[in-house]
Order: sequence, then C-alpha cells, then structure tokens
Amino acid sequence: MDKKHKVIDWINENYTKGVKLLSKLIQEPSKRGNEGGAQAIIIEKCRELGLELDIWEIGDDVLKNHPHFHCDRSDFMGNPNLVAIKKGKGLGKSILLNGHIDVVPEGNQNDWEIDPFSGRIMNGRVYGRGSTDMKGGNVSLLLAIEAILASGINLKGDMIFQSVIEEESGGAGTLAAVLRGYRADGAIIPEPTNMKIFPLQQGSMWFRLIVKGKSAHAGTRYEGVSAIEQSIFVIEAIRDLENKRNEALTHPLYENISIPIPINLGKIHGGEWPSSVPDTVILEGRLGVAPFETVEDAKESLKACIKELNSSFDWFSNKPVELEFFGARWLPGYIDLDHPFLQTMQAAYKEKMNREAKLEASPWATDGGYLSGVGGIPTIVFGPGKTELAHDANEYIEIEKMIEAAQIIAITILDWCEVAEE
Repeated sequence: MDKKHKVIDWINENYTKGVKLLSKLIQEPSKRGNEGGAQAIIIEKCRELGLELDIWEIGDDVLKNHPHFHCDRSDFMGNPNLVAIKKGKGLGKSILLNGHIDVVPEGNQNDWEIDPFSGRIMNGRVYGRGSTDMKGGNVSLLLAIEAILASGINLKGDMIFQSVIEEESGGAGTLAAVLRGYRADGAIIPEPTNMKIFPLQQGSMWFRLIVKGKSAHAGTRYEGVSAIEQSIFVIEAIRDLENKRNEALTHPLYENISIPIPINLGKIHGGEWPSSVPDTVILEGRLGVAPFETVEDAKESLKACIKELNSSFDWFSNKPVELEFFGARWLPGYIDLDHPFLQTMQAAYKEKMNREAKLEASPWATDGGYLSGVGGIPTIVFGPGKTELAHDANEYIEIEKMIEAAQIIAITILDWCEVAEE
C-alpha cells in the first residue's frame, strides 16, 4: 500500500483517539496561569509516542531581556513549555508543528448552552472553550505524527512538535522556544482558519490613550470640559487613521477581508461621579500591524496621528492626549507565495481534498511572527476550526474537519521531510 494512503487510512480508522484526547484536553481549563494540567496530558501523549521531550518553565533572563518580549506575567511556575522531537534519518528537510495550549476565559457562563469545559461530543462536534482555538488543531498535529509513526514510516527530516503557553497574551512561549534554539525548514501553526491556508499574518500591539478634560459640578457643567466629549474627537481620529492605513494595503490575499489591519478600541474608562464633569477618559485598544510592516513603523503611524490631533485642536494643544504602548504584542509574519514549503502544503491539500486550497491573509495575529521574524522559519497558518468561533461562547470544532486537517498535515510532512529508505 502507498505510504500516504496507509497514513490517511490509519487516521480514518483511529480518529476516535483524537476525539477522546481533545475532549480530555478541553476538560482541563488551561486559562492563563493554569496551563499545567492540559500540558501534562500533551506530555503524556508525546511520551506514549516515544518522542524525545524537552520540558521547561520559561521566563529566564535571555527571554525577558529580548527586545520582542512583551509580557506582564512574572510567574510561569508549574506551567511549562513542551518540545517533542522525532529525529529523522538525515538528509531531509525538517518541519516544526507549533500549537498553543492556553485558552482565553470562557466569559459570561449564561451565554453558554453547555458547560464551557465539558468537552462534550455531540452531532459530529466537540464543544468547549479551546476546541477550535486551538486544541483541536493541536490534536490534528498529534494525529498526523502518530499516524506516521504507527505506520512504521521513517523520515529523512526531523519532526518537531511544540505545545507552548502564553500565545493569547503575546507569544512569550513561542519566543522562548525560538530562543532555546529550535529551528526548522518549515513550520505549520493549526490556528482556526476554516481550512484555508494563511501565508500572511498581521501583527498587533496594545495601546492606551489618556484624554483630559476639566472637572466641574454638573449643575454648572459649562464651567468644565468633559473628557468623555473630547474623547469623541480622539475616536474619530483613530477611525481616520484606520482608513488611511487600510487604503494602502492592497495585497490580493486581503480581497475578502473588509478591514485587513483594524484598530480596535476595546476598553474605556471615564469619570468618577454622575454629578461631576469627567476630567479623564482612558481608551485602550489594539493596533494591527501589516505583514510587511515593522512594529516600529506601525507605532509611528499612531504617534503621528495623535501628534497631529494635539496640534489641530486648541484644547488638546493645552491638554494633549497622551499615548503609551503596553502589554501584549505580536510580530507580523509572511511566507513568499512561491516558497517551496507553501507549494508543498498546497499540493497536499489538493491531493486530499481534490480541489485547490484557498489562500487568504490572517485576520488576526499568531505566533507565526516569532517563528518567521525571529527564528527565520518559513511559516504557514492552517487549521480546522472556524475563525468566527474563536473566543466566542458555545465554541466547537467539527470532528470531520479536524481529521481532514490531520491528513493534509500528514501528507505535507511526508512530502516535505521525505520518506527514508527502509
């Protein structure tokens, strides 16, 4: 039997292993600071597969002093990174399979129709927080690896599996793995892409704007200046900047994305008392960074916007809006559209699905920027989950898509790393 068909058949015959593993992973709520339980399940699975393991707690000085480390977390104890390796026979290209184990909080429990950490299997789906973002993708990676090993296939190149923490808060886990020396000739991150291939990934960073007013009693509010009302001008300036930045981004892979690099205002705090004119409003948001843009250039565009705003309004000339960058940050990344690794994955997709893969740009940031930008690793984002379900209530993944993704990834591994002679 052809080795590819052997691997594909193994996944079809043993897919319930992946379903059970995913359900078990979801039942471990691996929110920030509590990743250890789910990571232990992954570690045990990798031991079962006979992989060479490297388990360590991140946070050393090399990581913390790196210019791309942006993380407000100081304690990583009990929540390790994992790298698991199956070394090849030599003379082949290596592949890195990177997934994050952390999940975002479940949000309002009342919005969930089921327990968000039940891992319930129902109607061809597995439900729960992290099912689509991205424990289902991680299981696709592990199924692909297990299928190759169980089929008795030896590869020329190395398979390097990574299960990292801190992706949802800025990518410190993947950056730590890169700085630990893990490199490969190509990388796949199975984020929820709706089975599309994402060669381009935007970056992003958090920012804070402080808008000042003048306090007064509400009965004589005309004696004051409302920071809430002044913040409207700031919001309008941010929207104008978003329009200008996106008008300049005309890459064809953004054709179906209405706002390729959004500027989102996600948090606002203003005022202290209903009967007082508010003297301060704080806006916090996320600035998208284009794949071919540097983080510094993106920062400068926002700085220039606020500088112009402060010089254009008399009030802001005397009470300038303050801008600061804080917290999480993700690097942008891309792979050339004619890169052999991308062509290999496209061919694998067509071989399994009997149609061309759809290529698109990522609407959000991933750890891919650290792999490509810091590690120099050609990186593709491709996974089985639905993009729109990530971070939403009633999150689920379709079992069929998780299996198809595992098969496409397995074919990619076989073609890229090459089968060694017996």
